[in-house]
Amino acid sequence: MTRPPAIILAGGLATRMGGGDKCLLDLAGQPMLARIIDRLAPQCGGVALNANGDPARFAAFGLPVLPDGLPDFPGPLAGILAGMDWAALVGADRVLSVAGDTPFFPADLAERLSRAGNGIVLAASRDAKGVVRDHPTFGLWPTALRDDLRAFLAGGGRRVRGFAQVQGAATAAWTSGPVDPFFNINTPGDLDLARAALRSQM
Repeated sequence: MTRPPAIILAGGLATRMGGGDKCLLDLAGQPMLARIIDRLAPQCGGVALNANGDPARFAAFGLPVLPDGLPDFPGPLAGILAGMDWAALVGADRVLSVAGDTPFFPADLAERLSRAGNGIVLAASRDAKGVVRDHPTFGLWPTALRDDLRAFLAGGGRRVRGFAQVQGAATAAWTSGPVDPFFNINTPGDLDLARAALRSQM
């Protein structure tokens, strides 16, 4: 199975964290972005970062930095579109998206999503009660849909789920362990929880 290239979505404003780059926050002695890259790189055929502003602040990671192609921070769909355009340029038919604030995502993310369908496939997690919650910033996106996504954004569409549903997206679900694999860091309290989870694993 050909490994898809991947885009890390880190183009948001992080308002609940007081601004700045969430992906550069320290987790057990290294930036969260470094942990995400280490988890992602074995699963994919190349990694790029979606981020806005001066790309020099990410130079140490050695990744292509792709800004949103639309102004005013329209949300993760703009980052997914940037990833789709980049993946198409390198000859890939799909691109894997992951969030830049979610350091525990599954090590078999790309494989499971790839096996779940040929169109858009989104990740989900199932809790102990069997309740399924989707995580639409984690998905596989066919590059052939990039013009459809461009039109969706131009028409004011912003919701990742909205575009995915229009395209008949499939879902692949993981069972949550002690930590939801898609636990994301939105607040200082979330960051403390992530640090505690990492300490418990050491």
